[in-house]
Amino acid sequence: MTEEVQKHSVHTLVFRSLKRTHDMFVSDHAKTISLDEESHKMKMGVKLKTEYSPVLHMPVLKEGRDRVSQLSGGQDIYQSYAHPGDEAEYLITGTHAYPSGPGVALTADTKMHRNPSEGGVLSMALALPPSQVRQEASRTAASVAEIHRHAGGAERVHPQSTSVSLLEGGGTRNSALMRRAPTMPKPQWHPPWKLFRVISGHLGWVRSIAVEPGNQWFVTGSADRTIKIWDLASGKLKLSLTGHISTVRGVAVSSRSPYLFSCGEDKQVKCWDLEYNKVIRHYHGHLSAVYNLDLHPTIDVLVTCSRDASARVWDIRTKANVHTLTGHTNTVATVRCQAAEPQVITGSHDSTIRLWDLVAGKTRATLTNHKKSVRTLVLHPRQYTFASGSADNIKQWMFPDGSFIQNLSGHNAIINTLAVNSDGVLVSGADNGTMHMWDWRTGYNFQRIHAAVQPGSLDSESGIFACMFDHSESRLITAEADKTIKVYKEDDTATEESHPVNWKPEILKRKRF
Repeated sequence: MTEEVQKHSVHTLVFRSLKRTHDMFVSDHAKTISLDEESHKMKMGVKLKTEYSPVLHMPVLKEGRDRVSQLSGGQDIYQSYAHPGDEAEYLITGTHAYPSGPGVALTADTKMHRNPSEGGVLSMALALPPSQVRQEASRTAASVAEIHRHAGGAERVHPQSTSVSLLEGGGTRNSALMRRAPTMPKPQWHPPWKLFRVISGHLGWVRSIAVEPGNQWFVTGSADRTIKIWDLASGKLKLSLTGHISTVRGVAVSSRSPYLFSCGEDKQVKCWDLEYNKVIRHYHGHLSAVYNLDLHPTIDVLVTCSRDASARVWDIRTKANVHTLTGHTNTVATVRCQAAEPQVITGSHDSTIRLWDLVAGKTRATLTNHKKSVRTLVLHPRQYTFASGSADNIKQWMFPDGSFIQNLSGHNAIINTLAVNSDGVLVSGADNGTMHMWDWRTGYNFQRIHAAVQPGSLDSESGIFACMFDHSESRLITAEADKTIKVYKEDDTATEESHPVNWKPEILKRKRF
């Protein structure tokens, strides 16, 4: 009996000890949880204060406060955000400092953004015009009410208020509808051109033309391998130069020295001294036929282009190949030089135009808008623009980056040559013998010419390979496939009444490319 009592007392002591230990653990755990909660609340309070304190006292519209108070059972949820002097101006110092206007420096004062008072916000909201959505809703409601009011009537009209709201609310839409589409401006009147003289003498296609700076004579290069010099006033032959062993594709007369330059399909580039009528320099380097050449207007540099897909820059005096301009992937058919940047422009059968940095010998820009071979380029004599001719169309561009201006469409043939004068007359000559006259500014085609071929020639020999204005710009000289040179001049008897501009203000449909 005594042993059982002793066992029971031992069990009771053990149970009490375990219970005491458990109670102590529970109380310690509860204290830990309460400390964690207090720490969490403290962290959230600090976060709210640092991140949201600038916007906690933003003004609230009265209608929004009333709506929220009704939804929340009349309890004012904004009470905790109230500050003394709510009607005064509010000061917000956010993390993004914006000056009050352009050109205002950021200082301690301008970093402050001041919000108007609640009364000011309300007055501003009332002064603002209704939104587009609200106007549409009011218009729809008014229209529906009008239909119901006049149900069964013979004629249903909008009330005056609805018409006013249509005029006021749909102002942007109506103005967009009333805004007229762009139209082609009226082109400048140009007198028509007529055939003045036909010059014969070459025994092959006439491929190139150049007029000397004094405007006394001009030069032609032909497939008969000769270069001929003609008197501009009378059209009589002055001189024939032989030396090329294939078609002469390009000629140029220097304005800085008494030199004539020529290039041909024999890969040769020659410099002729016109005082002795002899070749004094050869420029060797092209690997295939040389199709065109041009002289730099201000420095002694010659640029040639070839079927070897390159253009070469030559020092006229030393015959050194200064640069080889590579990048085209097919025949480079035409090249032009100017004093301003870019100083060299090339057009190629790879359907691209390249603007070159002459100093570096590298491409500045590549224009890829054409879809067919670019066979000719022309620079405007007064404007900072140029044009390119291809079988797809004629395109006008703006220097220095080659920004596209407009297309001149309608000459549906392979365009071999372009010429432009200071009056804004652009001439395009094509492989089928047609020649179109354009107004440069508007792109209006004011004349089309198809001169008859020389007697004894085939109709298939009707083709224009080159054309050029003389320096007085009163004569237009063309080099043609019927072995002749044709000279055109303006019709002095034409007037705006006898030859009116057949123009209507049609909607202008310019293609992007």
